[in-house]
Amino acid sequence: MAEPVVITPGQIDQLAPRALHVYRIAFDNEQHFLVQFGIAASGLRVSHFMAQVLHETAALTLVVENLRYSAQRLPKVWPQRFLPRGPLDPARYAGDEVALANLVYSGRLGNDRPGDGYLYRGRGLLQLTGKDSYAQATETLKTAYPSAPDFVADPVAVLSARWCLGAAAAIWIAKGCNEAADEDDVVEVTARINGGTVGLAERRSWLARTRDVWRG
Repeated sequence: MAEPVVITPGQIDQLAPRALHVYRIAFDNEQHFLVQFGIAASGLRVSHFMAQVLHETAALTLVVENLRYSAQRLPKVWPQRFLPRGPLDPARYAGDEVALANLVYSGRLGNDRPGDGYLYRGRGLLQLTGKDSYAQATETLKTAYPSAPDFVADPVAVLSARWCLGAAAAIWIAKGCNEAADEDDVVEVTARINGGTVGLAERRSWLARTRDVWRG
């Protein structure tokens, strides 16, 4: 059996020289999650996983989704919701992350209580978004790590050095991304992680770079 692929500090420096300390600690100490869930089984899987991670975290510099949009930007991101095409005045939500998250995420993604949109906004290496994703990551992770936190009850645990890599690996597996990575299908991997193809060009670019690092 081939040895698991290891992500080294030098490779992190090469791809993400401004990586946050919490993520560096996670990759230094917690790559057993990647082994446990089969991501480390091939360079191709690691390449796809890291391409998505690097895109979602802006090269490991982002921990929580930034929803502080300007009034000019909001209609471009959510054209069906905000004027001129949608019904809402973007000025009411500009710069207000709580109000915006509760507007765009409430009533879907498993968010069924007031405030869930903001509480379960994007977090971590693969930007878990929505209560359903937090629950899915918890359920999958606990199959191999019974002591793992309940991310629904404690969503901030997704950001910890101890569990951030585990949460990302768990949601990756829960969404069947190893199989899509084995087919070298970045469009399908992106759809499973993102729910669409937002940022596909940048994800392709990251994949070209990660493939150079982990040839597989």
